[in-house]
Amino acid sequence: MSFTRIDIDQAKALIQDRQANVVDVRDRASFDAGHIENARHLDNETVSDFVSSADHSVPLIVCCYHGNMSQGAAGYFGEQGFAETYSLDGGYALWEQQMGS
Repeated sequence: MSFTRIDIDQAKALIQDRQANVVDVRDRASFDAGHIENARHLDNETVSDFVSSADHSVPLIVCCYHGNMSQGAAGYFGEQGFAETYSLDGGYALWEQQMGS
């Protein structure tokens, strides 16, 4: 499981400076209620399409509720050949608190 845990400021910099992709692995209702701008919602039905179609050379930030579930997902994406995978510490709850949605 090759990934790096990052904080909100590091994630923001990756998004702004390197156009990192953001995927959100929370349930659909939570995602629909609020998410990081341009984040893509992934679930069991959509993850394989994402893995096969995404550019694996672009940094990938995985977001969940509080930063726990995203660690396993980030490890999975690393195993699928993504060059840089990150788990967002504090998840969307902290992002929303610090940045707004």
